[in-house]
Amino acid sequence: MKLYDTIENQLKKEKNFVTDKGELKKWVAINRARNYDPVLINLLLENDLLKQRFFVEVAGTLIFKQEDFITLMEMKNYLNDSYTQYKNKVGLRLNGQYLKQLNEVSLVWPFKDCVLEGGQNKAEQKRQEIFFNEILAQDEITQLLEPKVFTNVKVYNKDGAQAFKIFTRDAEINRKRELPDETITDNLIIKGNNLLVLHSIKKEFAGKIKLIYIDPPYNTGSDSFGYNDSFKHATWLTFMKNRLEIAKTLLHKDGTIFVQCDDKEQAKLKILMDEIFGEENHKETIVVKTSTPSGVNAINVKRGERLFKVKEYLLFYSKTPAYRFKPIYVKSKFNKNYRYQVIKTRGTYEVTDLKKQFKTALELEQYALQHPENIYSLEKNNKKAGEKIKKVIQASKNKNEVIEYINSNNQKVLIYNGGVFIPLKGRVVEDNGTYFFGTLISDLWDDEIFQTNKTEGGVNLPGGKKPEKLIKRILQLTTNENDIVLDYHLGSGTTAAVSHKMNRQYIGIEQLDYGKNDSVVRLKKVINGEQTGISKSVNWQGGGAFIYMELKKYNEIFIDKIQKAKNTNELLNVWEQMKSHSFLNYNVDIKKQEAHTQEFKQLDFEKQKQYLVAILDKNQLYVNLSSLNDQDFKCSNEEKSVTKLFYHLKA
Repeated sequence: MKLYDTIENQLKKEKNFVTDKGELKKWVAINRARNYDPVLINLLLENDLLKQRFFVEVAGTLIFKQEDFITLMEMKNYLNDSYTQYKNKVGLRLNGQYLKQLNEVSLVWPFKDCVLEGGQNKAEQKRQEIFFNEILAQDEITQLLEPKVFTNVKVYNKDGAQAFKIFTRDAEINRKRELPDETITDNLIIKGNNLLVLHSIKKEFAGKIKLIYIDPPYNTGSDSFGYNDSFKHATWLTFMKNRLEIAKTLLHKDGTIFVQCDDKEQAKLKILMDEIFGEENHKETIVVKTSTPSGVNAINVKRGERLFKVKEYLLFYSKTPAYRFKPIYVKSKFNKNYRYQVIKTRGTYEVTDLKKQFKTALELEQYALQHPENIYSLEKNNKKAGEKIKKVIQASKNKNEVIEYINSNNQKVLIYNGGVFIPLKGRVVEDNGTYFFGTLISDLWDDEIFQTNKTEGGVNLPGGKKPEKLIKRILQLTTNENDIVLDYHLGSGTTAAVSHKMNRQYIGIEQLDYGKNDSVVRLKKVINGEQTGISKSVNWQGGGAFIYMELKKYNEIFIDKIQKAKNTNELLNVWEQMKSHSFLNYNVDIKKQEAHTQEFKQLDFEKQKQYLVAILDKNQLYVNLSSLNDQDFKCSNEEKSVTKLFYHLKA
């Protein structure tokens, strides 16, 4: 019998290691092994083969070969053949484990309010925002990822904030986009920890999101969005992994995800996303030109220290390999070969070489872009054409007459003088009322896509926010009207603003408070018809609505109070409230805490804050749906009503 089969049969003697379907709970066994669980060890010792394989005798004492056991269990899960074993060995490892083996959850809270303060100037680059970065092991997670109760729900439209009545579930819209009739069709802005919000919307939106775009913290240590977390690589990747895994379940079968990043984590993030979404679903790594090689950083280039940083990346993945994006044209330099005007009059074609008619190339370009329906280039390189059309092309040489040819797709092709006319129509790009020549989009976006007004959308974030043109392009490439777009690092709300103007349904998730630059403030301006960003190019006139809602806080309330405390005495007052009203970790001994108050006072003030956050039970950050009717959580009738409506619960 194979070694693993022996382990499986032996461990199944303990019911806690067996699922309802009779399968071995491998992760339970692995976690128990890490904690030297006596039940697990006794089971292994009872079998001679397992005793010999996983124990070594030292001075008369048997020592459990923990790593050997865990490695074998993990290999059984993930290294099913030599190819997979090699793939993982050359792949990403975090804290000594293969990427897929991690079942930890990374929770992140801003250490202070982190209201955004303008752009990323020199002073702000040095500012250190401290975050509570906490990793929860699998056995610490009980109710953490359960759906949560919603509160503070408002509807915003052209008349301002309105009382919430009901979620809209437009059956006609849902049928057009091939979603269940009862799917919510409202725009949603949800405030709360994005990991927990994602799990809360899973039941309603799983398999329904057409596009996810996120611009997460880049892990640079100087991110002007208040995300300057300075995570360790492993912590940052765990943070990303937790959220990307649930995001994948939300994607429609024809859905896509775009993650924006810079050089700091791009290589590791690519490996992570390959593991989660599959290498076969990696569509492109798009390079976006974000700035020009000039400015104060020139001194670093001259010293030979570093090159100008002018690019960022968009990691583009689909849900399935069969996905196809929508080809679009982007602005480019005019191709002077589009010089022929071809007009059909009374059954005959008249061909005019406009290069001979206009004195300058600029005049030719302006005329062509104003009359694209009649403008063509003459393509004489037709080596890849079919044999039938090649014969017609050959016969047309030196005849100076247009021949109509119907191809295998039943399309009319115009052949002339040994070449094929290629129409300009369809290759013209319109931007704010001006027409430009267009070329098919590539994986290098080095046009003006990143140029933006510093106050675009009525917010002032020149150092961090992404321009509306960028989001517009991604929406054009991957979505249609009424498709659902998700951004769970919403920030100042660019994704939501562009989606609103382009008639896409959106879900925006954000935990931080951005004050006057908050997404809600921005979207209210969008509804009122603000004319920055893409407004003119899409003829935006205002209108529409969105629903704002929050996860109902519980232990998160105490985290807020800890963050706002200005001295140790205020923290001790928070501690008094925590003792009687919060959920503390199961291993917190209040009497011991009291006995060591003086030692607590001697800690650095920031360490005092971090400690009080650390002893709170993270499973109770927000009120769980299962506690909706629990008197201890004091859910109001309004909170009960909106929560039941969202989750389709009976009244």
